[in-house]
Amino acid sequence: MPRATIDGIETEYEVRGDGPPLLMFSPGGFDATMEKWWTLGIYAKTHPLDHLSKHYSCILFDRRECGKSGGRVERVTWADFARQGKGLLDHLGIARAHLIGGCMGVSPVTVFATMYPEMVRSMILYWPVGGAAYRINGHQRFADHLGFANANGLEAVVTLVKEGGKSFSGDPRGGPWASSIRNDPAFADAYAKMNLADYKLIVAGMVRTLLDRDTAPGAEPEDMMRCRIPALIIPGADASHATSAARYLAECLPASRYWNRAVEDQTEEATAGVLLDFLKAQG
Repeated sequence: MPRATIDGIETEYEVRGDGPPLLMFSPGGFDATMEKWWTLGIYAKTHPLDHLSKHYSCILFDRRECGKSGGRVERVTWADFARQGKGLLDHLGIARAHLIGGCMGVSPVTVFATMYPEMVRSMILYWPVGGAAYRINGHQRFADHLGFANANGLEAVVTLVKEGGKSFSGDPRGGPWASSIRNDPAFADAYAKMNLADYKLIVAGMVRTLLDRDTAPGAEPEDMMRCRIPALIIPGADASHATSAARYLAECLPASRYWNRAVEDQTEEATAGVLLDFLKAQG
């Protein structure tokens, strides 16, 4: 796989298909790797990449701190995730692209659109995360990690991650830098030597920044209300993808189209049709 260095962090990416560029922010929560577009939940059912790559240059990448991309211990924000996508477009020499985000990938798409509107032709917000249960569960995940780190130290976190081999989504005790610990010995060594008190403050600030509301996190509503970029919203309906979060985005984005289709009726054929019709309409 090709790799790009973006703001000092390695990003693993792949381009599939041919046509206008479509930057794809992966689903998968805190394990947002490119293969989630064809292996995870609703995406394994509807196969959006198979259909999109027949008409578009689909730019896939592992989000920072996920998969084979690198990471850096800092208070990571949605803007940092958006900057990674922007940096990848810059690396590829692409001035303007369509964007699609799945699951937790929706949040950096909305931020990207408010930070770099001149680069966005349209955006697809596919099963946005959000809702009270999502926030509560997310805060608990970070609390589990901080509790383990506080009780055992950062060296124990490194040992746990290396022995267990799981991402933050698979075992919250390993924390949001589990993939970087597992893939990069130098990172793991530096991580184990960090000051624990400073580290705890970084993580506490990170969860407060990322999971700050009982609806779809990401761009601020006032910024979205000034955003005139065409958007297609495909709603989910479970504890992590509350339908209310999708409705919230529809309320905030004045140029949005809400696909009012029940989850059980979001078949592969129907979903491919609505995705391609929307993108085609944007030119």
